[in-house]
Amino acid sequence: MSEQEGVIKYQLEHLQLPITHTFLVKEITAWRAILFRLGLIGQDPDRYDNLGFGNISHRVKPNSDAFIITGTQTGHIEYLFPEQFVWVDKAEPKQNRIHSHGLIKPSSEALTHASIYSLDATVQAVIHVHSPEIWGNTKALNLPHIADDIPYGTVAMAVAVEQLFKEGGLDNPSVFSMLGHQDGVVALGKTMQEAALELISFLSLTLQSKCIF
Repeated sequence: MSEQEGVIKYQLEHLQLPITHTFLVKEITAWRAILFRLGLIGQDPDRYDNLGFGNISHRVKPNSDAFIITGTQTGHIEYLFPEQFVWVDKAEPKQNRIHSHGLIKPSSEALTHASIYSLDATVQAVIHVHSPEIWGNTKALNLPHIADDIPYGTVAMAVAVEQLFKEGGLDNPSVFSMLGHQDGVVALGKTMQEAALELISFLSLTLQSKCIF
């Protein structure tokens, strides 16, 4: 739980080249701004040593494992520009390796995103947020979860996510908690809207449970 947030643990082969195809950036940015306003993505001096948290990605096109993802440590910015996204050209989750290009490096959670895209061709969007409310109520919400001894951004996390898929744990809901990554929650969907709304739905459930009337 005391692990430093935002540290890239995978092997990264990164080309410092601008992303030329930005057709997905507007949609990602809009939904990310909503999650930012809800405090699910952002930066807080009282949390995680004041490092940015949360990331969001979208598959580049159907039948391709390439995806576009927010760059590392952009959590403090509400509206991102194209140069703050990264294109992951190829990922090898079990070899702990990412190949990417962009003007900044990919998020520290890019390996987990890559693992999800490689496991389910129907998933087009992945969102990783930090929600103390959802994460702290994982069992009450009956959410699928990764064990608390599995650190984020590692091969072990990729293997654990694969196991959730094999067990059918992500069919419904398509949200899971990472108990070894403080407040870490991941949602996936066939669209960005689907993934984001499922997250917001679970946040609503946790807030309802706090009502005293």
